[in-house]
Amino acid sequence: MVKSMTGYGRGEATEEGLTVTVELRAVNNRYLDCAVKMPRTYLFAEDALKERIQAQVGRGKLDVYVNIAHAAGDDMTVTINESLATAYVEALRKLFAISGEGIKGNYFTTDLARFSDVLTVEKKEEDPEQVKILLLEALEQALNGFNVMREREGERLSQDILERCKTIEALVSQVEERSPGIVADYRARLTAKLQEILGNTQIDESRILTEAAIYADKVAVDEETVRLRSHIAQLREMFAQGGAVGRKLDFLIQEFNREANTIGSKCNDVETSKIVVDIKAEIEKIREQVQNLE
Repeated sequence: MVKSMTGYGRGEATEEGLTVTVELRAVNNRYLDCAVKMPRTYLFAEDALKERIQAQVGRGKLDVYVNIAHAAGDDMTVTINESLATAYVEALRKLFAISGEGIKGNYFTTDLARFSDVLTVEKKEEDPEQVKILLLEALEQALNGFNVMREREGERLSQDILERCKTIEALVSQVEERSPGIVADYRARLTAKLQEILGNTQIDESRILTEAAIYADKVAVDEETVRLRSHIAQLREMFAQGGAVGRKLDFLIQEFNREANTIGSKCNDVETSKIVVDIKAEIEKIREQVQNLE
């Protein structure tokens, strides 16, 4: 299956009040350029995320957005400094004994909690491995959606390219059909020109045949059309095999252009030149589509 480089995917994983969300967005790029944007606290998992992505994505500019959220209060813990609280209680007892007022009402515990450092609120310590597992689970979901979108777009691009190849083959057939007529036209023009110059003098038929043969050799495009058809067959084979074909197709399309340019330079016939322009236009459209393939 041939994939496009552009796509989007999203995944989410939740456990024990911790929710991890991963989003992927990718556009065309010559090589794989993966940028992970995540809270600094969780940078320990960045290499694992990139390694998983590189196993499934060949090239493209890929932005990875990671968001980590905790359920209200689940990421905090309250610690009692028991020794300090006991010391405060003993001190208060002595203070009340000295004052003679004693301990009254239900305010003792809440008042004690207000003293400095009796209660400490801290961020709950997280298990890095557990966080990494959740991150990779969310990433896997995102990659699945991302690849489905890329495959769908890759299929559309492949069909468009293959249809344009059929158009090129039809145009090449027109060039091949017209090629013998170009030589015949040249021979007729040469004969007419010699008759005009020589008048009633006998025209050397062998000389005309020789000139026509030399011209035919100059304008012959059989080799180029055969190679162009061969390149198209190779392109179809690449699509049939699937995988990351973008770079190979970049090179192959250059060969398409080389053959088309050679055909155009050999044919000084107006009609053939128009056909070659159409061939090159189709090749350019294929080149633009190939830029989107992984």
